[in-house]
Amino acid sequence: MPVTIKSEDEIAKMKVAGHLAAEVLELIATHIEPGITTAELDDICHRHIVDTQQAIPAPLNYHGFPKSICTSINHVVCHGIPADRKLRDGDIVNVDITVIKDGYHGDTSKMFIVGNGSVKARRLVDTAYECLCLGIDMVRPGVGCDSETSVPPSNNTPNRENIQSYESIAATASAWNFTKNHRCCITVHPEPDSF
Repeated sequence: MPVTIKSEDEIAKMKVAGHLAAEVLELIATHIEPGITTAELDDICHRHIVDTQQAIPAPLNYHGFPKSICTSINHVVCHGIPADRKLRDGDIVNVDITVIKDGYHGDTSKMFIVGNGSVKARRLVDTAYECLCLGIDMVRPGVGCDSETSVPPSNNTPNRENIQSYESIAATASAWNFTKNHRCCITVHPEPDSF
């Protein structure tokens, strides 16, 4: 799929969608505590996205997905379906938010430790966040997935052409990531009593 250079108006709309998704994630963070169900978290997010933001929760009805957000607890890898299971002290839950506003997707997620997490849980969450930051820091013109053709960041010489491509890639990343051949896959393992 070729990269298309977005107009300033399109980039502005993408930024709005990203901001709205981040806003929902910040809102739901205040509700994550022992005893709340992931279905209740979904309801809070759904009402905020639809009623307050006047946006669309992208996961809802996408290939039959029945909820407005994804909640993955402990050993569920991603795209868990919110349900009546109550969060317990020490659980790790990833909340994945995707909103559609004016035809553009804003997609974000965050891992939370419910209540008091173990040292192992905190180390997992902290290490995952550090890896995210390292990956983001590597994004620049000339860096790709193919190690034979990629230019290491230290040897990269920006020019007008690759800067424009980089800006377009960065601006379209969240919308493209969700829509290109994305499937709501759920990997479920038996849940331990705590992580």
